[in-house]
Amino acid sequence: MENVSNIMDKAISIAFDYGPKLIGALLLLFIGLWIIKLFNRWMRKLMEKADIEKSLRGFLKSMISALLKTLLIISVMVMVGIEMTSFIAILAAAGLAVGMALSGTLQNFAGGVMILLFRPFKAGDYISTQGFSGTVKDIQIFNTILTTPDNVTIILPNGSLSGSAMTNYSTQPTRRVDFTFGIGYEDDIDKAKKILADLIGEDQRIMKDPAPFIAVSELADSSVNLVVRAWVNASDYWGVFFDTQEKVKKQFDTQGVSIPFPQTDVHLHQTGK
Repeated sequence: MENVSNIMDKAISIAFDYGPKLIGALLLLFIGLWIIKLFNRWMRKLMEKADIEKSLRGFLKSMISALLKTLLIISVMVMVGIEMTSFIAILAAAGLAVGMALSGTLQNFAGGVMILLFRPFKAGDYISTQGFSGTVKDIQIFNTILTTPDNVTIILPNGSLSGSAMTNYSTQPTRRVDFTFGIGYEDDIDKAKKILADLIGEDQRIMKDPAPFIAVSELADSSVNLVVRAWVNASDYWGVFFDTQEKVKKQFDTQGVSIPFPQTDVHLHQTGK
């Protein structure tokens, strides 16, 4: 009976010593989870209001939620009386090792976050970077997917993409189409300029303001080069570019304006003995 009495005394002592801590820890756990839930709702509304990319929203929400819950659990364990110094040191060492092993992956993740936050391009844009060109099909956390005009898929790591020079052809609503047409030195410059002006004026896709520009750009070795600069909607750029090349060739042929090709004249001089 004495042993039972001692056990009961110890149990009561433990209950008085740890009971309040345990109750407080449980209250902290439930209240903390409730606050984290409210915080997640507020973060979701804030990210929706800021129009952050949907794929980034879910990832950031999950990451922040996991971090807050980890801190809450550590706080609860400390409140109960569990020594956390060694545990935190082990977690820090493990985190450092994992970070070093996944340095490339973390770089791509950081690059993906930067791209999704600052939006140098979006899905559907046509971009050129690192020697590749294509339409952005998808922006993921670690990679960006491009599709080339001949339907080839290119996967670019976001780490290198976010830190490299890039040309985005889709950000501006209008673009300037530049042409250079060569005519022979014996051809009439004014006639060639009128042909070009008429062709440009007939194309409804070419804007009247800013007005198209036509001028002699160079007296080359084999030709007089005329430059044509016209503004179009970005979506019409390639259509106007290819159509105009064909129309100019046909019209020059019809109007008797030559398009010379590089040639060399060789003159032989005979000298008497």
